[in-house]
Amino acid sequence: MSTNDSTISQIANAYSSLSRTAPVNTKVDSEQSRFLTLLTTQLRNQDPMNPMENAELTSQLAQMSTVDGIERLNTMVTSLLGMQELSDSAALVGRGVLVDGSGLGLTEVGAIGGFELDTPADTIKLVVRDASGLPVKTLEFNNLDAGSHNYMWDGLADDGTQAAEGMYTVTIEASQNGARVSARTLEFGLVTSAVSGASGVDLQVGPLGIFKLDAIRQIL
Repeated sequence: MSTNDSTISQIANAYSSLSRTAPVNTKVDSEQSRFLTLLTTQLRNQDPMNPMENAELTSQLAQMSTVDGIERLNTMVTSLLGMQELSDSAALVGRGVLVDGSGLGLTEVGAIGGFELDTPADTIKLVVRDASGLPVKTLEFNNLDAGSHNYMWDGLADDGTQAAEGMYTVTIEASQNGARVSARTLEFGLVTSAVSGASGVDLQVGPLGIFKLDAIRQIL
């Protein structure tokens, strides 16, 4: 059932031909501004007969410096982590992945698809349908564990004829000892770019759209 690297590469190459400014962080400056405002107010309203001791003033200035240093360190660490995540994600560019979706692109080499099971299933049936919704091919699998799985379709229809290249849709039914198992289809796509967004790295998976890294169900 699993696909091999050579087949994945061939289908990925053919599949690509199928038709189908962040706000500036001012937190550190804001913290400094509030601290200086508080200190200035404190000095302006101090008792002239009992002024603030030099040691006390030095201590408060040191506290401000410490807060500033910690904030800048946190900002730098966050930036470095973001750069590392972007660098790691960039390695996925050009790779085939499986994401949630019901499409199945048939090329001259074949088609790669996938599905995900919430619990083990002893019977899994996939029905490949054309643009009119008519069934073209039924694929059946048995005794699979929970998780994501991939498969390859050679393009042969149930009647033995070769199906036309293009996009199809897939539906799934799964069961364990006759009881329905929650399952969903996965769609194959190529990662075309990785972009650092406001909440982490976003991956552009060709025409399928933009996905978070944790939305990638399988890397092929």
